Amino acid sequence: MEVLHEMILFLLASYEDLAAVLTWFIHLVSKNPRVQAKIKAELGDNKHQHLSVEQLDSLEYLNCVLQEVLRFGPPVSFTVRNVTTDDRLPVCGAQLYKGDEVMINIYNLTRDKRYWKIDPDLFYPERFQGEDKDHHPYASIPFGGGHRQCIGQDLARLALKAITARLMQHVTFGGDGPEVNAGGHSSRITLTPKNVGVTITFD
Repeated sequence: MEVLHEMILFLLASYEDLAAVLTWFIHLVSKNPRVQAKIKAELGDNKHQHLSVEQLDSLEYLNCVLQEVLRFGPPVSFTVRNVTTDDRLPVCGAQLYKGDEVMINIYNLTRDKRYWKIDPDLFYPERFQGEDKDHHPYASIPFGGGHRQCIGQDLARLALKAITARLMQHVTFGGDGPEVNAGGHSSRITLTPKNVGVTITFD
């Protein structure tokens, strides 16, 4: 029964986050046809095949795209942690006391120019193959960090790769849909782009 409860937790916890990330993926590749073309080229001869886990793991460029999607539009914009012992922040000197709540702005970390060599406001998956490959480990934490990071992140990453690979095998997204993207994002529980409109062409 305990295993069943854990499985249900994994599935329910990932549902809305997964939908939000897929929305960002569709939006961003529709606005960046160069990226979409590179994903399709990487899929190559596997265009109409069901991909195994091993084949999905071999899709290095798609992995970079998903890393960039998660950086550019993290599923949640912030998280909160409780201080367990008195401490002082080393850079700014702020004093923290046991029991304090600290808000970590995940979205702002992904846009902080101190931690990214390539413009962080630019959607550029190749950053993870070059200049920003060895970025600060906490500059992008879409699933949180430390001891209490998301327990379902491995399942979520596998699901994202499987779904996006399947989409790219059969669909091309265009950025000229009926809605004009006004930019920005909406933040409720999850973070999603505003007014996304795409065209869909079946390959």
